[in-house]
This record gives sequence, C-alpha cells and structure tokens, in this order.
Amino acid sequence: MSVIRIEISIRSDDWMDCNLEHIVTRAVEAAAAIVPDMVNGELSVACVDDTYTQKLNRDYRGKDKPANVLSFPSTPPLLGDIVLAYGVTEAGSDERGIAFSDHLAHLTVHGFLHLLGYDHQTDEEAANMEALEVRALAKLDIDNPYIISERN
Repeated sequence: MSVIRIEISIRSDDWMDCNLEHIVTRAVEAAAAIVPDMVNGELSVACVDDTYTQKLNRDYRGKDKPANVLSFPSTPPLLGDIVLAYGVTEAGSDERGIAFSDHLAHLTVHGFLHLLGYDHQTDEEAANMEALEVRALAKLDIDNPYIISERN
C-alpha cells in the first residue's frame, strides 16, 4: 500500500468553500492505487489564483497564460509539487458541464501522474496517461472526462 503525505496550501480565498482537502486526498489515493509501483513520499499541493499559475507557466514553460494544473517533480522522498488554479479549473468544469469537484479530482490525478513520470508528449504517452486517469477517476465514481469532453 502506498503511503503519501499531502501538504495542502491555500493561496486564494476562492478555494475556501470547495471541500478541497477531501477531494485532493481522495484523488491522490485513487491515482496511487492504480499505478504499477508502490508510491511513498511527500507531496505539496498549492491552490492558487490564475495570476500565479500564469507567472509559473510563463517562467517554467514559456506559455504566457494561466494553467489549470502544473506539476513540478522532485526527488524522493519528495514527490514534488502540484499547483492548481481556481479560475481556470472553474471555467473548465463549466465548459465541460461537469461538477467542479469532479474536474478538480481529474486535474489532481493528472498532476500527480506527471509527478510519477507520466506524460502526454506523444500519442502513445497520452493514451497511456489518459487510461490511468480514467481508471483512477472510476475508483472515485467519476465518469470518463474524455468522453464527456467529446459530447460537449
């Protein structure tokens, strides 16, 4: 069984009313349960506003726009940092017609898989990562977000 310590920091008041700790913790646990190797370590999740992720996205990825989720891997026992932006996350859930909590869980799973080395730079990598995301979300009774996106 994987053992992951999660430190959540809230840096935007927008996040105060969304049951954040419960959603993030369950999403990380679900993702850890479906990957082939046991995962142990510490994880930081920063919940911020769009301005903050825009700065990080510009500085680290050369993209001058806010990102819904960014991941910064580290070395064990630290797994790394996940940064989630409220406004982009809310807009994404509205656009897809899904619950904010479901979209937040999906982004958390996605960010966590990046910390474990999964990526989506090639079609094969993307298919593998999406399949893992769908399996993790199914453990949380959340529908496949890729099918939902295609319908909307």
